Amino acid sequence: MRRFKRFRQLFPAFFAPFLAGFRHTAQRRLAPLYVQGLCSFVARKSITPLAQTVAPGQGDHLQHFITDSPWDPQPLETLVAQQAQRLVGGKDAVLIIDDTCLTKFGTKSVGVSRQYSGQVGKVTNCQCLVSLTLAQHDVPIPLALRLFLPSEWTGDVERCERAGVPAAHLVPKAKWEIALEELDRVRRSVTFGVVLADAAYGNNAEFRKALSKRGLFWSVGIVRNQKVYSEDVRLIPPPRIVRGRRPKGPSASEERQTVEALLQAAPWHEITWRHGTKGPMRGRFAAVFVRIADGAANGAGAHLPGEELWVIGEERNNGGCKYYACNFGPAATLNDLVAVTKRRWACEHGHRELKQEVGLSHFEGRSWRGLHHHAVLCLVALAFLQAIRLEQPDGVQGETLPAIRAELAGTLSQPLLCPRCRLLTVQPAGP
Repeated sequence: MRRFKRFRQLFPAFFAPFLAGFRHTAQRRLAPLYVQGLCSFVARKSITPLAQTVAPGQGDHLQHFITDSPWDPQPLETLVAQQAQRLVGGKDAVLIIDDTCLTKFGTKSVGVSRQYSGQVGKVTNCQCLVSLTLAQHDVPIPLALRLFLPSEWTGDVERCERAGVPAAHLVPKAKWEIALEELDRVRRSVTFGVVLADAAYGNNAEFRKALSKRGLFWSVGIVRNQKVYSEDVRLIPPPRIVRGRRPKGPSASEERQTVEALLQAAPWHEITWRHGTKGPMRGRFAAVFVRIADGAANGAGAHLPGEELWVIGEERNNGGCKYYACNFGPAATLNDLVAVTKRRWACEHGHRELKQEVGLSHFEGRSWRGLHHHAVLCLVALAFLQAIRLEQPDGVQGETLPAIRAELAGTLSQPLLCPRCRLLTVQPAGP
């Protein structure tokens, strides 16, 4: 019971700043109830079962609050980022860019399309949300979830209007462009040391260059046939030709080669990058400092040397290899490169907790507004649960989120809400 009292004390203090994001009394009453429901043990966190748990008889009000009420989620996103900064931010934190997909049936849900889902490992009917996650000490706190609209949606204005897509989002944008917009937004609230992303983002030269232009350190996945030059490559100016067509630009002093071929000849070492619940996590890695071939194209169409960086190879247990690029300086050690690159897994853990613990994938509405309202309140709920976890006496080695939610469910017989709100009687949630 002593710890139940702590939960009752923590939630009002945690959620009080978020109330400023709601203009109307009904919104300020329903918002904390909805978040409390997302933290509960109700099996399905769509509107009806969630309302039965936290707001009996108020299902229509809760539905309107999520799908129709015109409140802006951005102030809440800013507050989530500020909470994340307080809990896990700093120079030792990493910011992970990725996307997460919500499997859907039919064609009416906003942004739904046949597209690749990393969660199921194949092309399926789904919505795809670009996500940013701040992580430190293996604890992830997602900061942003923004829907990606495939070309079949941005090319059909009427379809977008029916789903309530704002006019500002009708302009076609790639996932990496959305990610950069969200990165610029959250950088006003959080600090971190390195940006991490998988090959879906890292393969794009414009994305990598945009990160470097912002003065950020990064480590991203790349494909095995990414072309590189040695670090000693030189640019040779075009020769002076008296007659005939003069070459349009300089050329490289050596031929390009693929990352795969380069690393095959490099020394490989066994590295332990962390200790997990099942023991040390180790693998074989190699790294070489190079100039990546993403500069301007010469007259022959080959890209000239670009930024200096490390390319890293990792041998997988299944016999395959994965490859990464990292713009750390030449003094970086292999252990440093591996340790930071492998921290991207925290994002997958955060996505799993968003879906399994607070019900991100349970939303059944079809509109842009409803999806983003639900998504930002899922971010708030998970940030609260992570705050509870991190503020345990034993710190990060405290309880799992299901255990925390089990204890939180025991408090639902008494309101956890801010005393300034008009409170509804809340029934206890079942396990």
